[in-house]
Amino acid sequence: MRKTFGTGSVWEQTLGYSRAVQVDNTLFISATAASGPDGIVGDDFYSQTKYILEKLGAVLADAGFSYGDVVQSKLYLTDISKWEDAGRAHGEVFGEIRPTLSLVHVLPILDPEMLVEIELVAQKSA
Repeated sequence: MRKTFGTGSVWEQTLGYSRAVQVDNTLFISATAASGPDGIVGDDFYSQTKYILEKLGAVLADAGFSYGDVVQSKLYLTDISKWEDAGRAHGEVFGEIRPTLSLVHVLPILDPEMLVEIELVAQKSA
């Protein structure tokens, strides 16, 4: 079974991707930034990470998953020296769940105000 989930973002249609794709009991969520209806939300690594994880919580719920189903998390940071700020926000959500984690230093993202992007993989028990 393959099912796609979108958020209505113009980027999804323009670039030809889905916010999330479910294959059987696994949900793959595209890298997500702190973009809101009025632009980028937050101006630091902690607040952007927190906002993104809230957005991803809604994506998970829309697909019938939860934070507890997340098995892999990847944080893309434009300044790796700020990993503790992003990590603190990540730990507030995943501290007891403990998915695998990658912290990746990247060049500036699409919009220079975007400091963080997060990609998740969730899996339901068979």
